[in-house]
Amino acid sequence: MPNVAVLTNDLQYEFTHKISTDAQELDRMIKQFNVFLDGIRAASQVVVHLQLIHDPNDPQVQRRYRGRAIPAIGGTPGNQLIADVVHPSDVVVVKGRDSGFYETKLHDTLQDLGVSTVVVTGLQTHVCVQTTAADAFFRGYKVWVPEDCVFSPKPEDTKRALDWMAGYCATIAPSSEILARLSTSDDLPGRGEEAAA
Repeated sequence: MPNVAVLTNDLQYEFTHKISTDAQELDRMIKQFNVFLDGIRAASQVVVHLQLIHDPNDPQVQRRYRGRAIPAIGGTPGNQLIADVVHPSDVVVVKGRDSGFYETKLHDTLQDLGVSTVVVTGLQTHVCVQTTAADAFFRGYKVWVPEDCVFSPKPEDTKRALDWMAGYCATIAPSSEILARLSTSDDLPGRGEEAAA
């Protein structure tokens, strides 16, 4: 059973512009992201994709997007997860809000798998990544965030969110460090314990 789950947030076609608007750069970034995911799978850990699907009839969704097109509506082509990042062994959990834990089966799924540590990735760093990381911390998970596997259109939003998570709920590290640690251990240390690992 895995101890570690990588949680991807909103890696859906309609949001790729938030990773990069340059097609070549986007391709390079997705390939780099896949190196990390493949390393996680090779370490016998699990990848869980959090797929945002909005209910257009939900009053809270209507208030949030008042007068604007509601993104992430189920059944639309753009709402699909990016095929290149999904492997048959991965788990998909649908969410309706920013946090992957809000009114979803994520916590129960992780508990059933025996997961004690989550590595939160995807987009946007200052919205879904940050709220999912905080909610994981509230539930007693050890939380890691790979600084090179989170995305926001504005670098300053990513920096601000990483600084906040580092000071509150998560260990921030390069994805290469996470993979290196998992090559010698089947789990990651908790926040504040990483120096001793």
